[in-house]
Amino acid sequence: MAVIGVIGGSGLDNPDILKNAKDEIVSTPYGEPSSPLKHGTINETKVVLLARHGRQHTITPSNVNYRANVSALKNAGCTHIVATTAVGSLREEIGRGDLVIIDQFIDFTKQRKMTFYDKFEAGDPKHCPMATPFDENLRKVLISKSQEHKFKFHPKGTVVTIEGPRFSTRAESNMFRAWGADIINMSIATEAVLANEAQIPYAAIAMSTDYDCWKTDEEPVSWEAISKIFAENADKVTTLLKTAIPSIS
Repeated sequence: MAVIGVIGGSGLDNPDILKNAKDEIVSTPYGEPSSPLKHGTINETKVVLLARHGRQHTITPSNVNYRANVSALKNAGCTHIVATTAVGSLREEIGRGDLVIIDQFIDFTKQRKMTFYDKFEAGDPKHCPMATPFDENLRKVLISKSQEHKFKFHPKGTVVTIEGPRFSTRAESNMFRAWGADIINMSIATEAVLANEAQIPYAAIAMSTDYDCWKTDEEPVSWEAISKIFAENADKVTTLLKTAIPSIS
């Protein structure tokens, strides 16, 4: 039976989606996860919710203990992980409030622990394939449910993950566009790598909140602007989770 781990990103970690919710404080060999695990159900499917940045959003992107988060969900019996994330758009056609079902990433982080292997056993090196970092079956479910709800969404997109918490310079934003990135955030590449190493199918729902800073005819991204789009569009992500999770097997 499927047990779905949900990693909630900035403004997208609403615990009210779960029925019969209860908290569990856990530890892992990699330290403490970002928040207690919240166990509950969505239409009889078991769900474990974790707030990526802590429940009060106090953990900066580069200081999230991604290894502990993924390890905690695996130890809790999660068979799949669905993550949510706010992103900046690097493409005109990806508008504010649009959803993106990510299919590829570019990792531009520099200072994170993003492998469970601090060393290899003699004669047994571990090199994880990453050609398809987001599980296709999970993506198909998310795409199908997005279509059913008639959300404005994009069935694929490449995310570039940066350290943060600062936003990009305009030169960086334009470089990422030239590289082929469609959206930008501060977390997803790291999680995707670790979930793949842990052999847990992983997918991510991105919500576009801004145009980063490449678009010179608009104000550069700010936290205040991001928060406004959260408030207006977070219900799309909640609805997608509530309808997609029971279809995951």
